[in-house]
Amino acid sequence: MTLTKAPSPTRRAFSECLVDLGDQDKEFVVFETDIGYSTYTHLFGDRYPERYFNVGIAELGMFAQAAGVAASGRTVFCGGYGVFITMRAIEVIRSFVCYPNLNVKILSSHGGVTAAIDGVTHQATEDIATMATLPNMTVMCPCDSRSARVVANLALTTPGPVFVRLMRDALYDIYDENDDFVVGGSKTIRAGHDVTLISYGDIVFQALAAADSLAADGVEAEVIDLYSIKPYDRDAVLESVRRTGALVVAENHQAKNGIGYELAALLMKEDLHVPFEGLGLQDTFAESGAYNKILDKYGISATAIRSAVQNVLDRK
Repeated sequence: MTLTKAPSPTRRAFSECLVDLGDQDKEFVVFETDIGYSTYTHLFGDRYPERYFNVGIAELGMFAQAAGVAASGRTVFCGGYGVFITMRAIEVIRSFVCYPNLNVKILSSHGGVTAAIDGVTHQATEDIATMATLPNMTVMCPCDSRSARVVANLALTTPGPVFVRLMRDALYDIYDENDDFVVGGSKTIRAGHDVTLISYGDIVFQALAAADSLAADGVEAEVIDLYSIKPYDRDAVLESVRRTGALVVAENHQAKNGIGYELAALLMKEDLHVPFEGLGLQDTFAESGAYNKILDKYGISATAIRSAVQNVLDRK
């Protein structure tokens, strides 16, 4: 798998796709909470000002209004920062968007500690757990520009609420125009037979770096990009883990109630007894600092993933 430096973050790629989709679908509208130049939803507003609404710093109000518009039959995209979307507005999203199963799509920027230098107030490290718990909510987390653009299209065409977790900064691109993505899918981006590494979003790149390091020692790790969090690709997970006999899950999120918990429960339900490690923030807030240093400190870097693999292989 070849990594190339991404020219722009996933939040911009997603918003650029909305502009393109606006030519194809004349009905959907975009709401944002006074940070359109950060989420890049302003690009849609520049092209379609009559379909773009800045509601101010009012996430709760944005989703209440979005629910009203969606109830009239129009799809609504809502843009904002993950912390404020999933904390301030959760009751409205639950009761007025998810309960009636409305076509409200969420562009959630600054997922996990990708908002590194902005500090804990802007680091959404509980968002996957919150959104995945809500009935009717689809949860997606693309890792690069190509997947972010495809997921924007999927969000528009998938019935019901969709939450898309995006990053603050540009990292890498690994997919090309021939790669396709589906709700409930995954991508095996490196084949291996000794251990399964599962991640999503930015930590996919840490998993790949760990796999490269392990390969130098003769350990072949299989790396899966679980870009669809809810629903997730159950069959791909089980097939890989049954073949490798060990599983490490790494995510830029609280370890508690993240996808690692979900996959651990899956293994137990399937009576699949393999060594397992789930990496994420361990019941702690992060702090403000350089992105890579934060990944190291909180145990979700390539170095931490490599150590976790060595642990499960010893137990295997």
